[in-house]
Amino acid sequence: MKIFRPGSSPSQRGPAEYFTGTVRIDSPFQGQEPSRVAGALVTFEPGARTNWHTHPAGQTLIVTQGKGWTQCEGGSKVEIHAGDVIWCPCQRRHWHGATATTAMSHIAIAEFVDGKNVNWLEPVSDTDYEAPIGSAEQ
Repeated sequence: MKIFRPGSSPSQRGPAEYFTGTVRIDSPFQGQEPSRVAGALVTFEPGARTNWHTHPAGQTLIVTQGKGWTQCEGGSKVEIHAGDVIWCPCQRRHWHGATATTAMSHIAIAEFVDGKNVNWLEPVSDTDYEAPIGSAEQ
């Protein structure tokens, strides 16, 4: 058994090539072989968000604080809240982040397939980010 204590690894700033705005990544974890799971606690300041991206085995998000937005390509932007659990299907282009006025934190969990757990794409445009909120069913 391995216990990862809070603060045992330093906070990291979300890289500008994958995120817009101020993003902090804490407590990253990765299982040991044969496990393929990895994850982290990610905090988005108001207006911050991921780029569009996909995951080869999908992704689970558990919102722990605040309010945010997420969108799968071809669907509407939806609001997410503390306590929500979001499943992002395999290979489905999506993004997630804080609302324009409220910070949001989530635990992100994804599995590695052939050594990769995310495929980063282009930044989310301001037009997509500022689009109206739609239905949570996508």
